[in-house]
Amino acid sequence: MTLKTGKVYLVGSGPGDPDLLTVKARRLIDNAEVVVYDQLPGKAILDLIPKTAEKIDAGKYAGNHTLTQDEINAVIVQKAKEGKNVLRLKGGDPYVFGRGGEEAEELIKAGLSFEVVPGITSAVAVPAYAGIPITHRESNSMVTFITGHEDPTKDETGLDWELLAKFNGTLVIFMGVKMLERNCGELLKYGMNPKTPVALIERGTRPDQRVTIGTLDNIARLAVERDVKAPALTVIGNVVNLHDILGEQIVR
Repeated sequence: MTLKTGKVYLVGSGPGDPDLLTVKARRLIDNAEVVVYDQLPGKAILDLIPKTAEKIDAGKYAGNHTLTQDEINAVIVQKAKEGKNVLRLKGGDPYVFGRGGEEAEELIKAGLSFEVVPGITSAVAVPAYAGIPITHRESNSMVTFITGHEDPTKDETGLDWELLAKFNGTLVIFMGVKMLERNCGELLKYGMNPKTPVALIERGTRPDQRVTIGTLDNIARLAVERDVKAPALTVIGNVVNLHDILGEQIVR
């Protein structure tokens, strides 16, 4: 007898506003058998998971991982081999600093069927809700996304701070709260203008979104004074000045 295996869906839930879920993501959530989730989708989206679904918290919080990445990979594989359809629910897009590529590789090794469901990345949506277009013809023609929290097991950084300091565009930094002072210091060290505008956007697109505006040379101090917490996105560049003109989008 051949045992039936399930299918895994690596689903991006977007930046947190449930209205920004894709139609496909919402359909998969509504019909989920097993959901492996972390904290990034946010309560409003996690509350949409059916009570009949098996829910597995794989949340990664600063200094406190409910499951390691290896354990997350193992539980996804195990549940699919039990014949269940598994929804791996991630914030933003699974292939944009979401470790979705690593999980997909594990599924291929295990011989399991899977599908990637892209989501709206927070790199675009979160600044938009804060009144900050990440491109503007009068400000920049380039954008780069970087991680503010690299793999701690790496021997050296994969970020070229000297190049980034000379980048004439918008920098969007994911997961950069803990390393904010270090990251800003690197950019200053290599010559970026200390008065370059910076925005820290906490809990972007959600009802409790909060925006802190400063400059490269004072944003780390402002973050401490305002007790800025993850999840937060950092936007660096002249487009941040548009925040005062375009205003914030209020989520209700």
